[in-house]
Amino acid sequence: MGEPCDWCATHCADIDLTPLLNPHTTWLWQQLADTADRRGDPALRTGTTTVTAPDDAIQRAATTSLLGGRAPAPGQTIRINLGKLTEGLRRHHPDLHPGLVAAHATRRRLAERARHRAQRHDATAELRRQVAEALDRIPAAAPFQPAIDRIWPALQRNGWVARLLARHNTELLVNQAAAVIGALPPAGRRCDRRRLADDITRYPHALDTGTLPGLVLAILGAAGALQPGLAVRAAWAALGVDGDDLTGGLLTLGVHPTGWSLPTAAVVTIPPRELVTCTWPAPPRPDSCVFITENPSVVSAAADLRHPGIRLLCTVGTPSAREIAAVARLADVGWQIAVRADFDTAGLHHVRAALDGVPGARPWRMDAETYLTSLARSPEAIDLQLSERELPLTPWDPSLRRAMTDSRRPAYEEALIETLLEDLLGAATAHAIEG
Repeated sequence: MGEPCDWCATHCADIDLTPLLNPHTTWLWQQLADTADRRGDPALRTGTTTVTAPDDAIQRAATTSLLGGRAPAPGQTIRINLGKLTEGLRRHHPDLHPGLVAAHATRRRLAERARHRAQRHDATAELRRQVAEALDRIPAAAPFQPAIDRIWPALQRNGWVARLLARHNTELLVNQAAAVIGALPPAGRRCDRRRLADDITRYPHALDTGTLPGLVLAILGAAGALQPGLAVRAAWAALGVDGDDLTGGLLTLGVHPTGWSLPTAAVVTIPPRELVTCTWPAPPRPDSCVFITENPSVVSAAADLRHPGIRLLCTVGTPSAREIAAVARLADVGWQIAVRADFDTAGLHHVRAALDGVPGARPWRMDAETYLTSLARSPEAIDLQLSERELPLTPWDPSLRRAMTDSRRPAYEEALIETLLEDLLGAATAHAIEG
């Protein structure tokens, strides 16, 4: 019998459509084809519809044998009984129906958009089922129990549903993501990310980058288990998962763990492994301060001053929980802590995390006035494209959040380098003179 027709999806090779298809009747079939698309009905055998008669008299007259009655007036609305039209077409061939003729007249498959919508609806429903069943398999003892009713709307809003529907291995990804969530360590314990990945997927780098780790973090973010705006490394750290305990950590200038001996102005990295257990020397004075910055460029510029009294740590982005804990131990032995970061969403989260986690910590030039000064020095800064809802609160200076919401532009620490260096040098020099 051969393959079905590309346009009408039937075996129509023996049907002679010549009497029905000519340039003067195309207007009718085109409008019926549009009706089929709107209704999602490729056959149009039943019901009624309306078409609008063309201005051309020959075209209007050419369809009277199909529609019956007299030739309509230009622009006249004609109501068509599709059942009667089907009966008339069957006099030419018993398998004919309006949709078949319209498909050949327009040389395309009808109702494809509706079919695609139906297929997408079915695929979305199936994906939701897969996600729900995968989440239901997470052990009751696991630290996180994401609920499908809570996470599904968020996954739709942030594009994850569309992304998963475009993949061929969706069910495997969903199951692996749920398995990772179920295997996360309980509060107070930690695990290595590569070992976690190997346990679930038998590939130790499966959680380094890509769709799987993104989906895990998206689900937990939607469930409220992660603070919004966290960088990837910080998000995993907040879940008790470490990339490794040797890379990353804090850059340090002028203040080092107890027992470390370094040259003046030497900048070193304290790796996460050491941050867990390191202790700090007591400050030389009760008001001695360790400054915290986000960007290595500030540390580099401060090191160039080669002043032995400058004490500066750098988180290189949003600090992890173990980094905050290490800084908190500085405060515990008597150091004053002053913290700052970029004026953007991540920077505000950074400062909030440090202020919340370090006793007595204070913001360092993280106020509205400094923000506006930074903007003036960076007139080409890009638009933040942020709503007030997306920016975190700034309880240490509520006017800062208002100013950032109004301007919608970021400002970076590099715009304040000279001012920040003056602060560092001023604190170091004052203590040296007083000492």
